[in-house]
Amino acid sequence: MSTPGLDDPIAPGGPQTGTATLERTEVVPQLQEPGDHERFSHYVRKEKILESALTGAPVVALCGKVWVPGRDPKKFPVCPECKEIYDGLRAPQDGSD
Repeated sequence: MSTPGLDDPIAPGGPQTGTATLERTEVVPQLQEPGDHERFSHYVRKEKILESALTGAPVVALCGKVWVPGRDPKKFPVCPECKEIYDGLRAPQDGSD
């Protein structure tokens, strides 16, 4: 026979431990085909492109693509996700472009 409160973890006043799991569903836009990100030019801040050219650090596009730029973006169509996000941005309020 067990003593209530000492061996029974549900008894009031007894030691209680537990864990909780937080589940969330991430909505990730699906591309038409694998590799579609490679077929587009992406929007990235100019200063980040320059920094990447000097340091070799990867950049993050508006759509979330992470890569080290190294090709002529004029040879590819603009990423539709980047364009949609860019078109939804408001003008800067600090006087810069």
